[in-house]
Amino acid sequence: MTTADGAKFWTKYYSAGVPAEVDLSGYRSVADLFEQSVQQYAERSAYVCMGKKLSYADTDALSRKFAAYLQSVGIKKGTRVAIMMPNCLQYPIAIFGVLRMGGIVVNVNPMYTPRELEHQLKDSGAEAIVILENFAHTLQAVIAHTGVKQVVVASLGDLMGLLKGWIVNLVVRKVKKMVPAWDLPGHVPFNDAIARGAAASFTKPELSLDDVAFLQYTGGTTGVSKGATLTHGNIVANTLQCDAWFQPALGKLDGQANMVVALPLYHIFALTVCGMVGMRLGAMCVLIVNPRDIGQFIKDMSKQHISMLPAVNTLFNALMNHPDFKKMDWSHLKVSMGGGMAVQAPVAERWYQLTGCSIVEGYGLSETSPVVTANLIDSTKFTGTIGLPLPSTEIAILDDDGKALPIGSSGEIGIRGPQVMRGYWNRPDETARSMTADGFFKTGDVGIMDERGYTKIVDRKKDMILVSGFNVYPNEVEEVIAGCPGVSEVAAIGVPDEHSGEAVKVFVVRKDPSLTEADIKKFAEQGLTGYKKPRHIEFRDDLPKTNVGKILRRALRNEELEKQPKTP
Repeated sequence: MTTADGAKFWTKYYSAGVPAEVDLSGYRSVADLFEQSVQQYAERSAYVCMGKKLSYADTDALSRKFAAYLQSVGIKKGTRVAIMMPNCLQYPIAIFGVLRMGGIVVNVNPMYTPRELEHQLKDSGAEAIVILENFAHTLQAVIAHTGVKQVVVASLGDLMGLLKGWIVNLVVRKVKKMVPAWDLPGHVPFNDAIARGAAASFTKPELSLDDVAFLQYTGGTTGVSKGATLTHGNIVANTLQCDAWFQPALGKLDGQANMVVALPLYHIFALTVCGMVGMRLGAMCVLIVNPRDIGQFIKDMSKQHISMLPAVNTLFNALMNHPDFKKMDWSHLKVSMGGGMAVQAPVAERWYQLTGCSIVEGYGLSETSPVVTANLIDSTKFTGTIGLPLPSTEIAILDDDGKALPIGSSGEIGIRGPQVMRGYWNRPDETARSMTADGFFKTGDVGIMDERGYTKIVDRKKDMILVSGFNVYPNEVEEVIAGCPGVSEVAAIGVPDEHSGEAVKVFVVRKDPSLTEADIKKFAEQGLTGYKKPRHIEFRDDLPKTNVGKILRRALRNEELEKQPKTP
């Protein structure tokens, strides 16, 4: 949505110093962006995890060795390489190693079930994978059905030095028993891959902004997880857009920024806002392996002067509800970025009271690298909106025919800008359905834009369920539950949940009257990762349907809303 002369009218409401456009001309790839940062900030600490630090120079050297290793085993430019790890020191090494040799990174949630992992590996055509040993048993179950030929297995103690590394691995394997037995013949340990890369030569490939950098998998209205094809240009653009947006707050920093990376790097929010923007800023990224352990999380943070904390609403809330939160020194905190799900006003207000730093809510999707809009970084007021479009970004409110509606109208949010994906991997039909003729990506979210350019999300066009910032698609849940013996029909919806924003609820029509909730939950464990599993199960004699027999999820959602306590 622009004015008649094509100007983006909202730019006049930007914070001082934020440009209307970003210039990508100085870079040919994410690798260029990375190499500039590691040279500029060589002596700075880049990452810290469990007390072990890597400098920017270390990250440069290790990722180059990993890139050389991949080339030495026949991985070529354009080959898809999966990464299946939590936030640990190996993650940035693997990502930048793959990107520097021209490979395409396929981020994988390490909590995936074998079924989910198999789909993603086959769909992406991944030929190699870097995986933490804790999850190797999942890969073992499906690797024979995939095209994966090269397996690099990391352990948590890698890169932590001989003694500390040995202790960490001992605790993880023997004390906490977090590594189920696995067998992957021909795999290469991560440290061996680095050693082999050190002995091999690295040939820097020719890369352009049009080359693909990531396949970022997201759900779909069909229930089939599909890869958003993100180019080097998409990622460079969104990194520069976020960098420009953050500057008014970061200009107040005294020294190096310390950024908490609690959100998983396989999720697009953390990948760009933490992984890429952190690198661009020369920040030290504090990698949190297990953010669910809030006590340990706070302990890890307390060792640093934290200046940047990107998080989802549920994480901000969990932190504040922990008794150790008030022991933290928040005086250095300059940016609290909320995304992935709606930030609730009571959470935002309490966070500001306790830390003195406002949560700046933003909005984005896997398909947009992800950040599209954000509230002003130096704002102290919670707006309840998703903010203004970032530099070089256009937002339009669209009718059902994809035509722009006037200011104040309700319609589907459309996005156009350099961060918008090329399309869905090998799914031209899905790509065509998601784009307008004039190049706007149709989000499926319904919003209203005001006269200043601030947009408020009012509904979702799609049936997607949002659990702690993660997309859950009803069709996928229904498909799995429908396979449970004794189930006749099933419908899945999202219901409000104070901890995760929404939780999955399924309505089941039984064909076996002895079928229980416990039976369904046990069955779901085999096919659905944790956040996708139904939290609530209700048995029905029948389900509401259209005259052609399509189950009416909206009717079920409306029933649930009616049950919710009414606000005065």
